[in-house]
Amino acid sequence: MREVALVTGASSGIGLEITKILASQNYDLVICARREKELQDLAEEISRQHTVNCKVIVADLTTEEGVDLLIKDSGEIDILVNNAGFGILGDHLDMQLGRQLEMIELNIHALTRLSHVFGNLMVKKGKGRIMNVASIASYISGPSFAVYCATKAYVLSYSRALHKELKNKGVTVTALCPGYVTTGFQEVAGMELSKMEKLTAVPVKKVAEIAVKSMHKGKREVMPGIVNKPLPLVTKITPMWLHLIIVKWVLK
Repeated sequence: MREVALVTGASSGIGLEITKILASQNYDLVICARREKELQDLAEEISRQHTVNCKVIVADLTTEEGVDLLIKDSGEIDILVNNAGFGILGDHLDMQLGRQLEMIELNIHALTRLSHVFGNLMVKKGKGRIMNVASIASYISGPSFAVYCATKAYVLSYSRALHKELKNKGVTVTALCPGYVTTGFQEVAGMELSKMEKLTAVPVKKVAEIAVKSMHKGKREVMPGIVNKPLPLVTKITPMWLHLIIVKWVLK
C-alpha cells in the first residue's frame, strides 16, 4: 500500500514542484489550494505520468471552514507539506488590515492546526514527516514586510521546537527556508526582483528537490542556495538599527 502525501498550496510554485517530485517517488497525493482548475490540471498531469492516486481538495485555508474541510476529507496521510502561504509588501498601517489578518490565518493558524492534527495521527502510527515552508524572511524583521516576516519567524521557531519534540516519536519536522524563488509569489506580493535578488535566486524546481531530499533525511531546517546560507549568522551579528535600515533598502 502506497504512502500518502498532503501538499497545501499545490497549484503553483514550490508546492506544485514538490507535488510532482512526490508523485515520481510513488506517493499517493492529496493536493489542496483555492484554484480548482489548476489543481485538476495538475492531478490529470500526474495521472498521465505516474500510477499514483491524486485527490483534489479545493479549500480556502484562510478560513476555519476551509481547514475543517481539508482535515475531514484528507483521510490518513504519511507526509504533510504545509506550503500554502502568501505575503504582501507595503507599510503595515497603509495596507488593508483584513488582508494582513488573512495572512496570519494562513501562514500561522492553518499550518499549526494541520501540524497538530496530522502530527498526532503520525505519532500514533510511530512514523511520519512534516515539512513547513518558512522563508529566508524568518531570520529578519522587515519594514514594509512586517507581518509576513513575523509569520515566517513563527513558522521557523515552531518547526524547530516541534522537530525536537517529535524526533524520538518517529516523526520528523523540517522547516524549508527558501530565499528568492521566481514563482507567482512575487506577483501576489507586489514585488519586482532586483538584480541582486535575481543573482541569488534559486530555480523553483531546485528548491523543491532540495526540500524533499532534506525532508526524507529528517533535517530540522534547510535553506537552498549557497549565497543565502550566511544570512542567519549575519543577522545575529548585525546591530538591529542597521539590520532594519538594510532590509528596508533591499525591499524598496
